Amino acid sequence: MSLLYLHIPYCKRICAYCDFFRSASLATLPAALDAMRSEMERRRDYLGGDTRIRTIYFGGGTPSLCAPQRLQRLIDTASGLWDCSSPEEITVEVNPDDVTDDYVAALRDTAVDRISLGIQSFDDGLLRAMNRRHTAAQAVAAVERLRRAGYDNLSGDLIFGIEGFGGVLEESLRRMIALGVCHISAYHLTIEPGTAFGRRVARGLMHEVDEAVSEREFALVHDMLTAAGYEHYEVSNFALPGCRARHNSAYWTGERYLGIGAGAHSFDGAERRWCTSTVEQYAECDFRYQSELLSDREMYDEYVMTSLRRIEGIDTEYVAERFGRGRAEAMIAAAARWQASGDMIIGQGRMRIPPDRFLISDAVIESLFE
Repeated sequence: MSLLYLHIPYCKRICAYCDFFRSASLATLPAALDAMRSEMERRRDYLGGDTRIRTIYFGGGTPSLCAPQRLQRLIDTASGLWDCSSPEEITVEVNPDDVTDDYVAALRDTAVDRISLGIQSFDDGLLRAMNRRHTAAQAVAAVERLRRAGYDNLSGDLIFGIEGFGGVLEESLRRMIALGVCHISAYHLTIEPGTAFGRRVARGLMHEVDEAVSEREFALVHDMLTAAGYEHYEVSNFALPGCRARHNSAYWTGERYLGIGAGAHSFDGAERRWCTSTVEQYAECDFRYQSELLSDREMYDEYVMTSLRRIEGIDTEYVAERFGRGRAEAMIAAAARWQASGDMIIGQGRMRIPPDRFLISDAVIESLFE
């Protein structure tokens, strides 16, 4: 089975933290949606004989800028090319202020069965600082409207680790829990140079939070959500029982995926490929790509990275069989210091980081890279 990712890199407004491939000009959006159907046709053989699609995910950008009927046309095109008869989930990312009664009614006529809401915070001051285009009240109304329409598989995003706003995090967590969404993605802010936040940092108008603040806020997120019954199953992701994000979970376990759209990435098990077309080029069906063939060492490093971000951790016997017993033994030896400090648990054929220590996962992962 494979994954299908449909990338819609258009936004009405650029968030202050965002460095994703995106455009704030919507002029080419209609043509780009048609081009996505053409790209699917051209790349129908990318996944080889594995033509059963396990999950479909509309990401961005802001997919909710598209009429639901246009999203269904993309699903219909995919269904004509691959076996999409029984996907485990079809997700669309939405902005809360796009979730009107008319939008939800139209969405119910599509095959979409999971909604990911870009809430980010329930504090209006922080939302303005992030240049979000919705309010806390609109986020609450969006969840309630979707639930009334029968959508129970709802995910909400939160961001923490922003200078000057640590005091609002606890209330945002309380409100997200009270809404009862079954999945929560809570991301620590990373300030990138090309973003509005990055430019503020460069001018000395903003600073990254220090390590003590990061640890305190991460602990608050972990403690409050796990106490509310959410499983901390990946560094930034929490789910009620049975509600893990299946599409993203499949990325972390190395499954193959096809990415469609300007800026989208694909992986066939050995090669990574991404579309480098501008949105203008893409809308004219001028599809340009770059690719890289992963070496055995790169595949090993990627397995270590994705595995240690998850609660299941590393299967040491799999490493020995797939990458060589010598490599597995070296990995276990390198992990000994993390086991001694309590930052890693090793035993019963697995190596994993306890979820309450996930914040240091990058340091652990880097130390185990070959």
